[in-house]
Amino acid sequence: MEYGLIGERLGHSFSKVIHGEFGFYGYELKEIPRDGLDAFMEAREFKGINVTIPYKEDVIKHLDFIDEKARAIGAVNTVVNNDGKLSGYNTDYYGLKTLLEENGFNLQGKKVLILGTGGTSKTAYAVCEDMGASFLSKVSRSAKDGAITYEEAYEKHSDAAYIVNTTPSGMYPNLDAKPIDLKRFTSLEGVADVIYNPGRTRLILEAKEMGVKHCSGLKMLVLQAVAACEFFTSNKVPTEKVEEIYKNLYDENNNIVLTGMPGSGKSTIGKLLAEKLGKTFIDTDALIVEREKREISDIFATDGEKYFRNVEKEIVSEVATLKNSIISTGGGVILNADNVKNLMANGTVFFLDRKPEDLVPTDDRPLANEKAKIMKLYEERLPVYNSTCDYKINAEVGIDETVNAILKIYK
Repeated sequence: MEYGLIGERLGHSFSKVIHGEFGFYGYELKEIPRDGLDAFMEAREFKGINVTIPYKEDVIKHLDFIDEKARAIGAVNTVVNNDGKLSGYNTDYYGLKTLLEENGFNLQGKKVLILGTGGTSKTAYAVCEDMGASFLSKVSRSAKDGAITYEEAYEKHSDAAYIVNTTPSGMYPNLDAKPIDLKRFTSLEGVADVIYNPGRTRLILEAKEMGVKHCSGLKMLVLQAVAACEFFTSNKVPTEKVEEIYKNLYDENNNIVLTGMPGSGKSTIGKLLAEKLGKTFIDTDALIVEREKREISDIFATDGEKYFRNVEKEIVSEVATLKNSIISTGGGVILNADNVKNLMANGTVFFLDRKPEDLVPTDDRPLANEKAKIMKLYEERLPVYNSTCDYKINAEVGIDETVNAILKIYK
């Protein structure tokens, strides 16, 4: 291997894709068991590597030179082999600092809590310290390495202004996990999560729900890779190339989710969006019919709405883990909070709003097969549609105009 990433488990990594976009070298992913790291590093059969969990600290003993910032942090994520001499750097520092600055995190004179005690937590500590935080503390379940416990964080530091998560809690495939309860912090101004898969963890979604400034780790991943590439090659990556890589990576891993009343045009608009963006079209109602081998009206008539909602939840849980898709949802999917969180994890949610008087009753929609039912449903669900979307789209303007409105926002 000339260039690549080493770690214990790399199945979720985007690094190969990002470094491939630079066009300077081939890049491999190499999983190394804990008892194999020393032999790999001693062999020195590489030109440049990135290092991820759990080896950011363990590689240090193998280095001939360590950059001053990386030494102060105590963690290395980039190693360059110069004629057999290994030099270590921490490009996570640059990635995280830039991410926080770009998202308007003003840490000057503020109390900051860092969740976790691993190598990335050390980087986060250094970044927050350099950005002027007046109080810093790591938080962990075991309170090791000078950290406080989560209970101490709740009891003594509920006035924290910023929280940075460096733990793997909430990382794919454990999407339901969340390291801390943000609602117990009364002065919260911003939340950052270094996790990039999913695009929005439960922690980030909670911050969004609270109206708190928030950012996820995908841009940080790209930025640290850019800095690593420049160490590997001494070539400067143009700013426009950085933005292009980030936008492409985001698009390829993000879904567009369409919500709205039955008959609001979700399927028609979804198919057109899929065609224009080269994404896969998915209709959750169609998947339910396919799985049950009967129409939705038959499911309601035979087994009732509760049974239908349980099947719908299973379907949503499955499709929400997919990437690069357009997902058209049933009208009532937003009634279940877990459905919304799952869809938002890797999706941008657009609510297609049409006047209820313009919606046509049909027999295949048991809850919307009469005009009076439609009017009542709309009144009941409108607040939920509004509170569970990223963008509200006026779908009264016509199909092409609605598609173009979504594309303009999304791009």
